[in-house]
Amino acid sequence: MRVYDIAHSRTGDKGNISTISACAYRQEDYAVLAEKLTAEKVMEQFAPLGVAHVDRYEIPTLYALNFVIFGSLGGGVTRSLALDKHGKSLCGLLLEIEL
Repeated sequence: MRVYDIAHSRTGDKGNISTISACAYRQEDYAVLAEKLTAEKVMEQFAPLGVAHVDRYEIPTLYALNFVIFGSLGGGVTRSLALDKHGKSLCGLLLEIEL
């Protein structure tokens, strides 16, 4: 099972930091996310981007996890040469993680 089987995702950015949420479709799906989608697993998935650190925050009332990913945007919107400077496509990378 992958994250996309039980959740959807949204992204945001601030400087060189990306925030990515995984929002479970159902309460029972949130229990699986909370147990299996760790900051370490997200760090491993995003390592090729040169990520420095990942923090995970739980939001159980929304059945969501929020990940703050440091160093994922190539220096930020005004410095990055990436096509996706805001990192909106990074939610796809999160959704592909095997649980």
